Amino acid sequence: MDLNLSGKKALVCGSSDGIGKAAALELARMGATVTLLARNPQKLETVQKELPTPSGQKHDFLVADFDDPINLESVVASYLGNNNSFAILVNNTGGPPAGKAYQAEVEEYVRAFKQHLICNQVLVKLLWQGMKEQGYGRIVNVISTSVKVPLPNLGVSNTVRGAVGNWSKTLANELGEFGITVNNVLPGATETGRLQSIIENKSQKTGRSVKEVEGAMAGQVPLGRFAAPEEVANAIAFLASPAAAYISGVNLPVDGGRTPNL
Repeated sequence: MDLNLSGKKALVCGSSDGIGKAAALELARMGATVTLLARNPQKLETVQKELPTPSGQKHDFLVADFDDPINLESVVASYLGNNNSFAILVNNTGGPPAGKAYQAEVEEYVRAFKQHLICNQVLVKLLWQGMKEQGYGRIVNVISTSVKVPLPNLGVSNTVRGAVGNWSKTLANELGEFGITVNNVLPGATETGRLQSIIENKSQKTGRSVKEVEGAMAGQVPLGRFAAPEEVANAIAFLASPAAAYISGVNLPVDGGRTPNL
């Protein structure tokens, strides 16, 4: 099975920690030259130093905030103007805060759509032509299992993730003729800062201890535990590889079997 990414460049969003960082590390191990993208330069510099270089890669990073699509476009366009192009794009950013859909302010929806759908679109518009010219393109969107089944108390997230899911399927249909695949990875409960925030929020609202909430949530997963970020990263990296050339337009849950449908 061909998992070699030597000579390929990957742009990995939200890569200063969590799933994004884990994906960047795995892609680098497979030989890709990785450009990290997030808003905290200090964290990015630290991660850059951790990236493996089995093929003698020279990794780098870009600083941009997904709250500002115009700035994101400017930063990435400037980078591409220096004769750079990417074969792999991993769209990944933190999810909206927890809360019920009917109680959310309109601005929460606007911000979430901007951070996820709009910023994803900005990056695809900038990168697809370069992928076409290389004859190799992999777009992997890290979304959520709420694409399949809405999750309780994540109203804004459920809404936005569904929009991104349908956007992704549309892109897969449109870009396939250029040899570009578009797929979604749907993490379940994964050991990240976001999961910890959700657990703490539930603890405060229910009066149960954090440990009790963690146990109850893990108990809903057939495998009986949360995912490590690296386990989600493995799925991302596979979909970015030559071995996944005929997989496009799919939603791949990485959730320990929690999602109650196929």
